[in-house]
Amino acid sequence: MTPSSVSEWYLLASVFGAAWTAAAWLGLRHVGWTLPAYFMMSWLTGELALFHVAWQAAATLGFVAFGGLAGGAGALGLAVSFASWTGLVALQRRASLAGSAFERALAETLGDDYLERVPGERRALLREAIAPRDWSRPFAFKSDAVEVLRDLPYGPAGKRNLLDVYRPRRDVANAPVLLQIHGGAWTIGNKEQQGQPLMVHLAERGWVCVAINYQLSPRARFPEHLVDAKRAMKWIRENVATYGGDPSFVAVTGGSAGGHLSALFALTANEPSLQPGFEDVDTSVVAAVPFYGIYDFADRDDVRGRSSMRGFLERYVMPARLADDPEAWDRASPVRWVREDAPPFFVIHGSYDALAFVEDARLFVTALRERSREPVVYAEIPYAQHAFDVFHSERSAQAVNAVTRFLEWVRARAGHA
Repeated sequence: MTPSSVSEWYLLASVFGAAWTAAAWLGLRHVGWTLPAYFMMSWLTGELALFHVAWQAAATLGFVAFGGLAGGAGALGLAVSFASWTGLVALQRRASLAGSAFERALAETLGDDYLERVPGERRALLREAIAPRDWSRPFAFKSDAVEVLRDLPYGPAGKRNLLDVYRPRRDVANAPVLLQIHGGAWTIGNKEQQGQPLMVHLAERGWVCVAINYQLSPRARFPEHLVDAKRAMKWIRENVATYGGDPSFVAVTGGSAGGHLSALFALTANEPSLQPGFEDVDTSVVAAVPFYGIYDFADRDDVRGRSSMRGFLERYVMPARLADDPEAWDRASPVRWVREDAPPFFVIHGSYDALAFVEDARLFVTALRERSREPVVYAEIPYAQHAFDVFHSERSAQAVNAVTRFLEWVRARAGHA
């Protein structure tokens, strides 16, 4: 291979790397059939910006070693790479804005002194600052302080009715409980794939976390996903004390489809039609923390425009078309279940979300604040893409900190030390 051909390949590699940077920088939404690829590029680059600097720099050094800077193509490739690296560093700085956005949201709703409600012993466990070790190993979720008990059955639907328990290795009793519901457009996903940073962090601090699978579409149609989640609550009420948890103090969270289901779960507490065969089980929660959810299936405010999800939902998720059964679509929409006795909510959404549009979250929060007697915290995270909390990153760590502070506030407010 001649130096000129090497430089041409280097230019192509530089443009490829810069395309990933641009995807995270632009925050596009209406991108048609390219959405899956665009989302992956934007998400992975926005949360792993410094890792992209590293691989692009390593590629540059490799091409240089083989003469990749020869001729105009090489010089142009180097210029493109420098521009990409500059953009990536700026993306990392954007990520650092998440901390102030979270704290501002909590303080505005709960009061500047909200943490003073948390007992000193619990407050001492809160992580204040983010260090490189908190994001430098994105996919390292194991902790020596946390025990994970996997694949415990909670219902009749085989492997889709299994759950995992995350608990401290030390003995605990009456520990607060978090129920984690995974996302995946109601059609894919598993309990091991989401919520790991938050659950491990909480378990290290004395919580018991329960992550569930549920039946997936298109085989399962709404409300079967939600019924499964409520069936898992039945298991928690009856069994979590065995694992050190307090069955009377359960919060719920989830992202994307899990955000939708966790919000709906909290707003449909003890609704008999959604817990067939176990109508007498208390399915209320003390708080809900939905991440980047879908809150109005019918999209009556036309938030999504030409990026409507209606066709997908009709084909794969809902039991009937919107025109044929609008009431079923209302029942699937958290915004239609807003109620005065809703539990405290902490709604989290990224302003750059290409899959679940932020305007939907804003409308849901407005409706919830108009009706609910309890606090509704809303954190809109600047430049954050969908799924930003799935693995360790700057934003993910800030989200974990904020949710922990919120949940500890809820716990203290309920009179738990």
